[in-house]
Amino acid sequence: MTTRPLTLPRPYSAPVTLLRQNFYLFMSLLIAVVVVYGFSHTIDHNLLHASPIPPFILTIHAIVFPGWVLFFILQTALVRSRNVRLHRTLGWFGVALATGILVIGFLTAIGMDRFALQQLHDTEVPAFFIIQVMDLLCFAIPFTLAIYWRRRPEFHRRLMLIGSCALTDAAFGRFPLVPLVYSPAGVDALIFLGILRDLIVDRRVHKVYLYAFPLLIVVQVFCFQTYVHASPWWVRIGNAVLR
Repeated sequence: MTTRPLTLPRPYSAPVTLLRQNFYLFMSLLIAVVVVYGFSHTIDHNLLHASPIPPFILTIHAIVFPGWVLFFILQTALVRSRNVRLHRTLGWFGVALATGILVIGFLTAIGMDRFALQQLHDTEVPAFFIIQVMDLLCFAIPFTLAIYWRRRPEFHRRLMLIGSCALTDAAFGRFPLVPLVYSPAGVDALIFLGILRDLIVDRRVHKVYLYAFPLLIVVQVFCFQTYVHASPWWVRIGNAVLR
């Protein structure tokens, strides 16, 4: 009787093994560095010593948003240490935290945009509102899919990475000497590191990236073109929401 030959695990070299085991923890730390560096250039004059004083919702946002970055580091560290049970238990706290980020993020966008219109007389705010909506959606959709596929680790971890990278758009937009319109390139560069990881470790790109990455770029180009050209159809929507 013939039997099917056993498929042995493919051996990895030491550098590839290191990348395979530590990539997501490394990415969570890199995201933290991007956020800290980006916001360090604006937190003083936009929040701590701002004049005029911005709405209080900005302070809440400044507390909750870094909380997600710390939570993402914790979750990747738990997986790296193979404490999967605690990782899954804390995942439901992550659902609550992510929901809070979306709610507070939307309220912050509305509050700060109204503040800019009324106090700073910034006429570009209605057009810029589409970028804020884009950032929230680019986090919300991958995160929702990651929860839906939480029992499929290869899907879950990549979607969580994409969603967390999307939140860095605001941080990249605060990098000195980098025009705001180039901030999505920073987000895309972080996600592209995930694609490189797949090519090096798995020798193929996972289908999550094959579908999500091109779609993300299309959304980014569309939203920034709408903002840069102040498309009248969107300005009308922005004014209706903000006023």
